[in-house]
Amino acid sequence: MKSLAQRVAITLAAIGMVTLAALGTVDRHGFDYTEQGLRRALVTFAVARGLNGVISVAQGTEVAVQPAGVGVNFAPGQILDPVNDLVEQFSWVMLASATSLGLQRLLIEVFATPIVSLLLGALALVLLIFLWRPRLSASPWRNRLLRLTLAMALLRFAVPAVAFGSEGIYALFLAERYEASTQAIEQAADAIARINSGTAAHLEPPADESVVDKAKRWYDAAAAAVDVSAYVERYQTAAADVSEQIVNLTVVFVVQTIALPLLFLWGVMKAVRRLLSAAPAQRETR
Repeated sequence: MKSLAQRVAITLAAIGMVTLAALGTVDRHGFDYTEQGLRRALVTFAVARGLNGVISVAQGTEVAVQPAGVGVNFAPGQILDPVNDLVEQFSWVMLASATSLGLQRLLIEVFATPIVSLLLGALALVLLIFLWRPRLSASPWRNRLLRLTLAMALLRFAVPAVAFGSEGIYALFLAERYEASTQAIEQAADAIARINSGTAAHLEPPADESVVDKAKRWYDAAAAAVDVSAYVERYQTAAADVSEQIVNLTVVFVVQTIALPLLFLWGVMKAVRRLLSAAPAQRETR
């Protein structure tokens, strides 16, 4: 028979779990944290697609001029092709992260339904009856009910706990990296867009262009075509550390939205399986 202190501790823990389940405070905070992570994922996905867009424009823009009657065509934006491939792969990572967060939000809603809380409360009530009734306290079902109640509590609060843990890791270790990398990618996209605008200016003369303006544009375009390396260098400078920043963001989202939740849920499921499989084998020592 368990000591009085153990029975009191189990009773208080059972009452606390049922109260938390009924109030829904843990669920609301877990849902809020999941929403924050989902917003970050969607914003980052939009930033990545914006960078992909300006790089695609750069790759598809050719400067074509005829200095001294000699045709010259070049597409300096093709230097960004490896970066664009990485951005496209990163977009898939962000889609997977957003899907993971959306699934967590759905699971929080499912396990926060009244029927799940009522089931937990019913198990806790039956457990307390077996715990405090002298005739039932020696029954082998008491330990089985204890383990079943613990397993139910783990399932009930597992996903909110994942949200708490993931957001805590993000705030402590990942937030600064996320903000710096996102800002750097936005700046790179703006810089590439400005280069694209300058390149397009050579290709699209205004309708009312004067003879002097036409001669000036012809001279500028000819000089630009001769110095292809200048455009290539500008694109390289604009996207100098984009690959590194994308890798940083990949680490942030893979750790927060995929690795940690899977690791935590794997631990929960393993604990639940152990509790349930051990229950039939338990016997009370009399």
